Amino acid sequence: MNELFTRVRGEGPVLLMMHGLFGSADNLGGIARILEEDFRVISVDMRGHGRSPHGGDISYPHMAADAARVLDAHGVDSAFVFGHSMGGKTAMQLALSYPERVSKLVVGDISPVAYPRHHERILEGMKAVAAAAPGSRAGAEELLAPYVDEPEVLSFLLTNWRRREGGDAWGWRLDLDGIVKDYQNLMAGNEGAPYAGPVLFLRGGDSDYIQPSHREAVLALFPAAEVRTITGTGHWLHAEKPDLVARTIRKFLLG
Repeated sequence: MNELFTRVRGEGPVLLMMHGLFGSADNLGGIARILEEDFRVISVDMRGHGRSPHGGDISYPHMAADAARVLDAHGVDSAFVFGHSMGGKTAMQLALSYPERVSKLVVGDISPVAYPRHHERILEGMKAVAAAAPGSRAGAEELLAPYVDEPEVLSFLLTNWRRREGGDAWGWRLDLDGIVKDYQNLMAGNEGAPYAGPVLFLRGGDSDYIQPSHREAVLALFPAAEVRTITGTGHWLHAEKPDLVARTIRKFLLG
């Protein structure tokens, strides 16, 4: 796997940021623009997403190794790390597999447990759009809308439907076939020796991704973990309350 696409903003201690499934570095732009006042923020497009290479296995051990290589490429021995959802699982695996690379860890609305499959309809719809290959985002929306119940999720997914570079054809700016093939890997839990460093789990108050029943699994891998609930937010807490989330991250990392 070649180097991931990265965007670097700001000066200060390094903060590596990783987005969730179907996303890109752009999705974390709201909090990155705030945090760059205090940190050198390195935002990545994860493998199989955005401008990073497509192809290859998509799994948390592979993506954690990608993240370690990003730090190597930027000459960083140890960094603060934030990840949301899939990026949070990757951030946790980075801390478990390469603990010396993670100074402090912030996890956005995800636990280190295995989750049931729950994106089948979305993937079915995205495959239908790919097969029809409409030449506009509006055309993609018409095809995808019957498969997606939440308008904000539909809008989020459609940011990936783009004109391909150097031509008139349109397509998904992510490795849809690879995500379908390795989907079970993306629902898997994290594994490894416990990470003893400071960890903050940020939970969306209206989200069910972090549940009380996960407490034992969280503390088994991250014995120093604490959980903070961001009230009035769902799974995309960083997009719904970027100022509050960024302030909470800053206080934890610099405290």
